[in-house]
Amino acid sequence: MARQLRAEQTRATILGAAADLFDRQGYESTSLSEIVAHAGVTKGALYFHFAAKEDLAHAIMEMQSRTSRRLATELDGRGYSSLEALMRLTFGMARLCEEGPVLRAGLRLATGGVPVRPPLPHPFTEWREIASSRLLDAVRQSDVHPDIDVDSVAHTLVCSIVGTRLVSGTLEPDARQPRRLAGMWYLIIRGMVPVTRRARYLTLAARLERDTYAA
Repeated sequence: MARQLRAEQTRATILGAAADLFDRQGYESTSLSEIVAHAGVTKGALYFHFAAKEDLAHAIMEMQSRTSRRLATELDGRGYSSLEALMRLTFGMARLCEEGPVLRAGLRLATGGVPVRPPLPHPFTEWREIASSRLLDAVRQSDVHPDIDVDSVAHTLVCSIVGTRLVSGTLEPDARQPRRLAGMWYLIIRGMVPVTRRARYLTLAARLERDTYAA
């Protein structure tokens, strides 16, 4: 049991080191030797868990997928409207990105052309599906105009989130992320939420921004 626990801890240490380097340097610019040194493990320990650098990248994207699905499921069980759950999901993922390198590395891998192995879906495909299902429910709940193209809005939403993360991360301190995310939601809300319900969600975006800063 102790041996299994040590193995799991070593694997987690290697993944954390790889995620940190992938996030800061990029996938192509990071070598296995650098990951070994950064993790403080032997090459044998790394190869015991991961046969190649591609396996590390895949494991990080799997962790990213599990995290996004887990957070989405948790929010669905809290009684929020579908649109509120979707908004909270985007801010929750932004907060988790600041708490550790795994989600940041997963995003960089996803935008860097690193292949995703089936059956794991590409992160952007998974996020579009999550957004589409919440938006369809939001239409049924009358929080979103019934004539919107749900697939188009979901696609635009994912593009906006990813683009906001990449552009802000290049030009501004990470602390500006909640402000940029709230600004994105202000635009989307004004475009797709009926006037009678708009104030509620504009207020929610502002509150989520404040809560993310506070966290």
